[in-house]
Amino acid sequence: QVQLVESGGGLVQAGGSLRLSCAASRSIFSSYAMGWYRQAPGKQRDFVARLTTTGRTNYTDSVKGRFTISRDNAKNTVYLQMNSLKPEDTAVYYCNAQAQFHNYWGQGTQVTVSS
Repeated sequence: QVQLVESGGGLVQAGGSLRLSCAASRSIFSSYAMGWYRQAPGKQRDFVARLTTTGRTNYTDSVKGRFTISRDNAKNTVYLQMNSLKPEDTAVYYCNAQAQFHNYWGQGTQVTVSS
């Protein structure tokens, strides 16, 4: 089992920045691809960013150039640096750890961007 705990959400004005953190309960980055997803009210959960075991990253088009996913292996923590935030980025952000036979989710952290 893997527990994922997100933190760092909050209320920010448009154009501002936030950094989300996702702490894993054990060392998993060599086996699990890590991702961030988000879910706005009344909408489905959507992919935001992904960091593979080999360090490759990919992003949904709407956040390219503004968001950066990274990890700290020593801290078992994945980050999502979010810059130039827009009101449409408002959502609950979820951390995800995915391997061939396992898929884990955190509890989510709320990000609200005011205009």
